[in-house]
Amino acid sequence: MIYHKNMPKIIHQRKKCIGCGSCAAVCPKFFEISKEDGLSILKNAKKVGESFELEVEKFDCAKEAAELCPAKIIELKD
Repeated sequence: MIYHKNMPKIIHQRKKCIGCGSCAAVCPKFFEISKEDGLSILKNAKKVGESFELEVEKFDCAKEAAELCPAKIIELKD
């Protein structure tokens, strides 16, 4: 996967996830819940430092996932 500086990104701080599942419920296009530890996974993301990042053309349902996340671990960066 090639990453570009100017594409919108979803940034997910998985280590801070509390496992509520709201992101996967409203945005299964980008998020799923791990069967191993019950925490959310940003699908097809690249690990960058402590976070996971995914370049997207449109945020789509990720906006709602970020708004609903009680731990506020989903960032949308234009």
